[in-house]
Amino acid sequence: MAGSSHRITLGPLVAAIDQGTSSTRFLVFNSKTAELLSHHQVEIKQSFPKEGWVEEDPKEILQSVYECMERTCEKLMQHNIDISNIKAIGVTNQRETTLVWDKETGEPLYNAIAEMSPQPSLVSTGVIHHQTKQISLWLDLRTQSTVERLINKTPGRNKNHLRHKTGLPISTYFSAVKLRWLMDNVSEVHEAVMSHRAMFGTVDSWLIWCLTGGKSGGVHCTDVTNASRTMLFNIHTMNWDPELCKYFGIPMEILPRVRSSSEIYGLMFGFSFLQKSGALSGIPISGCLGDQSAALVGQMCFKDGQAKNTYGTGCFLLRNTGSKPVMSDHGLLTTVAYKLGRDKPACYALEGSVAIAGAVVRWLQDNLGIIGSSEELEKLAASVGTSYGCYFVPAFSGLYAPYWEPSARGIICGLTQFTNKSHVAFAALEAVCFQTREILDAMNQDSGIPLNQLQVDGGMTSNRLLMQLQADILCIPVVKPSMPETTALGAAMAAGAAEGVSVWSLNPEDLSEVTSEKFEPQINPEESEFRYARWKKAVEKSKNWETTQPWESG
Repeated sequence: MAGSSHRITLGPLVAAIDQGTSSTRFLVFNSKTAELLSHHQVEIKQSFPKEGWVEEDPKEILQSVYECMERTCEKLMQHNIDISNIKAIGVTNQRETTLVWDKETGEPLYNAIAEMSPQPSLVSTGVIHHQTKQISLWLDLRTQSTVERLINKTPGRNKNHLRHKTGLPISTYFSAVKLRWLMDNVSEVHEAVMSHRAMFGTVDSWLIWCLTGGKSGGVHCTDVTNASRTMLFNIHTMNWDPELCKYFGIPMEILPRVRSSSEIYGLMFGFSFLQKSGALSGIPISGCLGDQSAALVGQMCFKDGQAKNTYGTGCFLLRNTGSKPVMSDHGLLTTVAYKLGRDKPACYALEGSVAIAGAVVRWLQDNLGIIGSSEELEKLAASVGTSYGCYFVPAFSGLYAPYWEPSARGIICGLTQFTNKSHVAFAALEAVCFQTREILDAMNQDSGIPLNQLQVDGGMTSNRLLMQLQADILCIPVVKPSMPETTALGAAMAAGAAEGVSVWSLNPEDLSEVTSEKFEPQINPEESEFRYARWKKAVEKSKNWETTQPWESG
């Protein structure tokens, strides 16, 4: 073991906790070069107590953070890197996953209702399964009846009734609806709310509260980006809105305090059970961004009009619209992009999400068995180089932006006797690109300025065929940074730039030049438009397929 005299000194380091739907990671960056020095990842189990329900255990999430911190610190020590050089920690998280816990015992009152499940799901109703403790967010459809009830009480049954304040439609996707469902259906949550013991939060709030001491003085806060996804936050006043809370019947006392995305929230608590990462105690937690905002910051999209797309289980496209929120006429969400300091202005973004991106690869692998791995998909699709007129609309649980059509279901159409699995594989990749284009078209119309290039990140960007197809279908260049961890980088940048830490400058002239790869369009625009028009036709065929009670047709 090398002594301290042999430790490598790299200047200030900044760490990030990246807590996603399927895994947790802890990453450490050099604040001067943005280089990733070390990281560790732990998978998270999702449970499906009923069809259409997705849950995670909040304690498992927290435990995974401790484990990642320990292992990463171990790796740094093996490389003789001094852990005491870590000056700040940022947090980035899956945004809409909803938790409620008891502030006196520190125990979760139910599983986290999760953000998103890669498995197809239908609406289901019934009694709660009490084996699990966290509710899942994106494709978790248990709140459908809650949403219908809420929409029924709005003037004209208008799902956009609250959009002028929230930037969001009333949907099963956002936390307020999940929180309402928990209060209505889980007796422990209802009782804790009535006896003033309940704390509500998204994953960032749960982690920051626990890491700063939990029931022994933990800080109950969130940042503007996570708050803007709850439907309880007014994106103009930048605070919780009493009228919105009243509409959902949610007491404001259970909500976390809203802070900027870059300031010292609290210090890491000294946990005796942490051996290696115990050295992190006393370090400020000073950055917090919802995962998509973090990727926007990590991609350095600080100018009005810049956009990024993250390709994961789903796709998330965010476009910076500057200091004014732009309300969409095309079914996109208006969200807070970031607020990088207490006294700094908030920046806004238009957001569109594709529900099924990487999940379609999983489906081809697990459900149809036509590929053994995601790498195989690229080879299979490349072997034919065309879908041969086959189109695949993966609306497994409805269409999201810009349609918001929950009754749609997946279809594969345009089949002939010559179509084979390679064409279906190619059509699956094209589907990801077409869905991205639909959102980008809507953003161009809403903002009035066409995008001239798209920044990309996320797991699927390692598929070079997909990236080339994306450039061809958009008819603009696609730019991929060589360091793929842009979400964690964004959280680290926010933490390192915070007042009182100040080891990372966000001035454009100080930002290190990131090496990247550029994919230029290689087909003519006419062919691109023809394929896109065919895709639109396929989407129309997928609509109005399912009702909430499919058995009634008999």
